[in-house]
Amino acid sequence: MEILINYWLSFFAGIIAPLAAVCVLPLYPGFLAYLASIATGNNTSPNPKETGKQIIKFAWIITAGIITSMFTLGLIFSFILKESLTNVIGIISPIAFAILAVVSILLIFDVDFTKFLPKYSIKTGTNPTKTSFLFGLFFGAIVIPCNPASLVILFAISTSTISFINNLINFVLFGIGMATPLLLFSYMSQYKTQKIIKFLTNQKRKINIITGIIMLAIASYYLFSVFKIQELIL
Repeated sequence: MEILINYWLSFFAGIIAPLAAVCVLPLYPGFLAYLASIATGNNTSPNPKETGKQIIKFAWIITAGIITSMFTLGLIFSFILKESLTNVIGIISPIAFAILAVVSILLIFDVDFTKFLPKYSIKTGTNPTKTSFLFGLFFGAIVIPCNPASLVILFAISTSTISFINNLINFVLFGIGMATPLLLFSYMSQYKTQKIIKFLTNQKRKINIITGIIMLAIASYYLFSVFKIQELIL
């Protein structure tokens, strides 16, 4: 049961990674439109249906890049965790969830800690397929500095077990969650996409509060029900 909860939490963390990152939201329609414009060449009157197909195509390529990057990160993290941290997993896990609780409180009280994190950008090229995959591959480098809380959830969940396969699945589900909004936007009209982005941008404060409360509840559950730190303190 706990494993399934971890899977859903990883997927949820992946979804909120870009949706709760206001600096990332404008990249969705803009980047896909840019790739579609390259694919249609210098045609000043492109076929709308063809352009729509190109946008969806590139969205799936970006998705492949995102999942590949998270799969690779999951392999590295799971291997290190299994080989190096097995004996101290009981210490690291509570610390990870304690950090998650702190980040949650910072979100709830609107403390902007992202300004202390480095920002990255992806250079675009002339090959739309290659550029799309690279964009997906390094998407986390753009998203995480804007919303590092989601990655904290993933790492906290991953430290609760040393199972190589389970941790790898957690990372892949996180990647699928990150790509889900991108895929949904690619199937929508530009007008609907802009409306959703505008709504999410205007509701940033409320989204952070809700996200912070959910994260704090997750951290509290693991700290007090799973790891029972109250017994250690007392």
